[in-house]
Amino acid sequence: MFDVLRFIETKRDRRKHDKGDIEAFVTDALTGQVREYHVAAWLMAVYLNGMEEDELLSFTSALAESGKRVSFPKGLNCIDKHSTGGVGDKTSMVLVPLVASCGVPVAKLSGRGLGFTGGTVDKLESIPGFRVDMSLADFSDQVERIGCAIAGHSHDLAPAEALFYELRDVTSTVQSVPLICSSIVSKKIAGGASGFVFDVKYGSGALMESIQDAEVLAKSLVDVSDKLGFPSSALITSMEQPLGRWVGNSMEVFESMEVLRGGGPEDTVDLCLDLAGEMIFQGGRSDSPDSGRAMARNALDSGAGLRKFADLVKEQGGTEEVISHPERYLKHGPMVHEVKAEMPGFIHSVDTKSVGEAVRRIGGGRMNREDQVDPGAAIEIMAGIGDSVTVGQPLMRLYCNDRSLADSGVPYVTEAFSIREELPEVPKLVQERIGR
Repeated sequence: MFDVLRFIETKRDRRKHDKGDIEAFVTDALTGQVREYHVAAWLMAVYLNGMEEDELLSFTSALAESGKRVSFPKGLNCIDKHSTGGVGDKTSMVLVPLVASCGVPVAKLSGRGLGFTGGTVDKLESIPGFRVDMSLADFSDQVERIGCAIAGHSHDLAPAEALFYELRDVTSTVQSVPLICSSIVSKKIAGGASGFVFDVKYGSGALMESIQDAEVLAKSLVDVSDKLGFPSSALITSMEQPLGRWVGNSMEVFESMEVLRGGGPEDTVDLCLDLAGEMIFQGGRSDSPDSGRAMARNALDSGAGLRKFADLVKEQGGTEEVISHPERYLKHGPMVHEVKAEMPGFIHSVDTKSVGEAVRRIGGGRMNREDQVDPGAAIEIMAGIGDSVTVGQPLMRLYCNDRSLADSGVPYVTEAFSIREELPEVPKLVQERIGR
């Protein structure tokens, strides 16, 4: 019989778990034989004392194998991409069809909004009729037929990870690199992909605020994935200001389609191409990330990425007219507030987390699990770090359909911009690449 108290004591006393005990702990936690308070105590021990490499590999594998796993036909080597979350982070909606149009199958399992960060599933549901709830068989079949699919996470995949995640959220143990790493990689493995690309963000709008912490996480993600047999790479990217011009569900889909049409904000285009290059390289269709990037650029210019997005929308039940007339379906609500510059100078910083929180408060995210998301709640970003501004110049506009929510969002953005007289150093969007 598994001795859970001895198991907790082992990590409390900074000693090492063996693989069999880790597997038993995960299994018994899922069945309820190990109680939630036992798991909570162990999570805090890990938070304080960390994990050795082989412990982390065993724990990640145990989480991944705790439920079903998506399977694809032999030889169909799918790639998945994961972002650690940010504000205005709309890259998945570009990358999935773009990379698929270059011949690399993409099997993307995505989440809903969490806290101040948006979720790809909520965004895509802004398209009338678009279905994100798919059976594992339908998900696999669609990837095989058209080369890509985007679906919400299934409770059948890595169910133990969901249990551990929920308990981390209420025990102040979220900010632990081994626990973050095992959570992310186990879900990716269960999703059936053969390789992964990680977008690890840092800054005021990211899980990891410092670039040093982001680097530690990125190295752990790549190392664990590689050693478990899943080739991967990571880009460390800045979330010191929102990505693109829009934050909010409908308008982020609209902006993603602008990118697929060959337009869109420069920062969004550049990041999407860099990540696409990594995915195409990991998928074996190019001999380097740079040549993969060139392939992605060609797919944007030729319209192949947009055509693949149209296939995706059609397959998942979305209104097909959204491709030709996005402005009819992807709209923001009425403007409820405008933030203006109170002094001349240069934008030095943006409180990105507050921008994300403001969108959440005006209906773009959830305050409670049962809340309905307003697709039209949005913030338009009209200036960024390094831009010169004059007194009274609009910096940001808030839009929402429920005016009763407007007042709860405004306080988060009134002081979001820091303006100074001297020109700042503009943060580089992609700071570092980690991987083979």
